[in-house]
This record gives sequence, C-alpha cells and structure tokens, in this order.
Amino acid sequence: MKKYFVFFLSIILLVSNINYKVSAKEAEPSVSADSAVLMDATTGTILYAKNMNTAYPPASTTKTMTALLTLENTKLDDVVKVSKKVPFVDGSKIGLYEGEELHVKDVLYGMLLLSGNDCAEALAEHVGGSIEGFAALMNKRAKELGCENTNFVNPSGLYDSNHKTSAKDLALIMRELIKHPEFREISSTFAYKIPPTNLHPDGINLANENKLINKNSMYYYAPAEAGKTGYTIQSQHSYVASASKNGHRLIAAFVHDEHKNFYVDAKNLFEYGFNNFNLVKLYSKGDSVTTYNEDKLSIPLLAEDDYYYVKEKNTTDVPVTNLISKALKDISFKKGDEVMEASVRFKNNNLPNLKLVSGVEHETKSALSFNVSSSNKNGNMTPYIIDAVLALIVLALIINIINRKRAYRR
Repeated sequence: MKKYFVFFLSIILLVSNINYKVSAKEAEPSVSADSAVLMDATTGTILYAKNMNTAYPPASTTKTMTALLTLENTKLDDVVKVSKKVPFVDGSKIGLYEGEELHVKDVLYGMLLLSGNDCAEALAEHVGGSIEGFAALMNKRAKELGCENTNFVNPSGLYDSNHKTSAKDLALIMRELIKHPEFREISSTFAYKIPPTNLHPDGINLANENKLINKNSMYYYAPAEAGKTGYTIQSQHSYVASASKNGHRLIAAFVHDEHKNFYVDAKNLFEYGFNNFNLVKLYSKGDSVTTYNEDKLSIPLLAEDDYYYVKEKNTTDVPVTNLISKALKDISFKKGDEVMEASVRFKNNNLPNLKLVSGVEHETKSALSFNVSSSNKNGNMTPYIIDAVLALIVLALIINIINRKRAYRR
C-alpha cells in the first residue's frame, strides 16, 4: 500500500511540476531606472512594474503632456507667435526668436524631435496664455487621465523640486497621446526641416534624438513607433516610448535612470511583453452578451464597445462575466441606450466592467400614456376640435337660459 501511495504522490508532483513550467512566463527583465513600468496601451493593464508609483523629476519627458494639450486644443496650421521671454529659456533650444511666427505643427516638431524648451514654452503660452496657466492645465489633465503622483510646474521639464511624475503616470499620459495620429507621425520622423519663417529664411533642420526609431543606431527597434527622452543633471535620465507588433501596442516608461540604460531596457521590456502576453478581444461592439428577463420582459443586452483583456500566452483561463442586475421593467429606454453593466473577472482579478446597451426599445405604460397625450399636442387636433365644439354648445345653452330668465322677468 505504501508503494502505491509513493507512486501516486510522485505522479502528482511530476504533473504539478509540468504544469508549473508550462504556465510560467519568462523571467522579468531587470531595469536600471528607479521607477519603471510596462503597460498595455489598449487596456491599461500593467505587465511589469518597478516602483511605478514613486515620483521623480521627469525632465523632458514632460513634453509628452505639453504635446497632448497642444493637440487637444489647437489646429496644426494655427500660427504661434514667439514672445519676448521664450528665446531666453534655459536648456536645449532650436533657436526661436522673439516675434517669430511658426505653425503649431512645426513647433511640435521642434519640441518632440530636438527637445526644444523654447518650443515647449511657445506652445504653453499659445495654449494656456502663460506658463503658470498652462501648468494648471497640465495638472488638471493629468488628474483626468488617472495620474496620482504627478505635479507639473513647467511645460519643458526644467528641474524644479516640485515638478515630478512617476513611471505609471508617464505611461498613462503616453497612452492618451499615442491615440493622436499626428503625434505618431511626428515622433516617428527621423529628420525634419521647418520651412522658412519670417526670422529664419532658410528654415530650421531637426534630427530625432530617439535612437529606438533610428535605423542607423545600434539601439534601433523596428516595432518602436514613438518616444521621448529626458535629461537634466538633477533629474537624471528618463524615457517613455510605445511599440506595436501584430496589432498589440505596449508602452514603456522609465524615470530617474542614473546609467542611461533606458534604450536597452525599453527593448527588453517590449520583447518581454510581446513574447509573453496576448491582447484578446472578448466582445466586439454590438455582440450579444446575454438577455435580461423580468416577468414577461425580455431585453437583449449587447456590448457597447469592443472589450479587450490581456492574458499570458500559455494560459487556458478565460474571463468570467456576471450581469450586475437591476430592474428595467419600470425604465424607458431606446435601442442602443446603455442600460446595465457586467462585471468581468479573470484569474482572480477584477477587470473593468463591461458596459451593455439594449438591443430593443422599451417604454413603460406610464410613458406610453404620456406619449399618447404628447402626440395629441404635437399634431393630432381632433381632440381639441371636439372640446371646442362641446364648449360652444355649453356656452350657447347657458346664454339661452339667461335670455329666457330675462324675458320671463319682463
């Protein structure tokens, strides 16, 4: 009996060990930055983290927020006029002059390719009216994006002890910014020449400092599509970038890197993400998810939008969806209206709720009664004509009675 027990125990341990090896993803890379994160751009899922919520001065990666606000609040052909203060900003510059006039698009190129602080301040004044006003917009937008450890003081990233962000927050900003095709085009451009301006008759030549997109660089990484570097002596090195492979977009962010190893670390993190995780569509927009039944009421519930989740490549687990039920019988709604949500749970983790819309129109009895009376008001005059005729008949009868009484008294 003891031999059989040992035999079966050995089999169990062997199977357990095999399952462990199959389900295990490759070892996580090590990175030199003090704060780092790898994020799925579609869902916001964190795939790798190192002190991701610890805030440090981000240097010129700050300009991702400046670019985002510029793209959200201006047109590329808007004209930016350089103020008196802009040419005297510290740090890297492309050499703008007071009174120079350029299109927003060209100033963005100068800021994102050559990291011009003069470009960042010119855009900040154009959008926010002043550096202080623009900083307020930056912090407001950061909170809207879910940034919890960020405070911006200026648009360029010049060192200030109160100017900080974390790797996670930086990734959240890039996650929103990368949605803009204009940014992707600018950030992936290797070289660009700003056309002649009123004060630069020969234009301005620019070269992209992001080596991940430079085919001549030892750091070149084909899936890379956008990125921004940053450095000051006090802030050390920072970097944020995005890469896409087979429709799967990832974002890597690094803050406070003493050793300037972010290009290698970014490539390693991206490869780690692409090799070990898949982006999976659980529902497409309009897919039938379930049917809501209450008494004789039956409402088909459809996915409001495409719903994605991220899973390890070698897992066979699937998400579990549960309807967050509420009474619909006494609620009126149209086809396509959001009416309910479903919780989604995957491998003991709660994913964002799935929003559900109605596949049919539904009106309560009280709403139907109201609609009947409303339709009378809005076009059916028959009830009004009948009421008017009845009123005239009653009025005629009253007048007739009064006249008879007067005649009798005489």
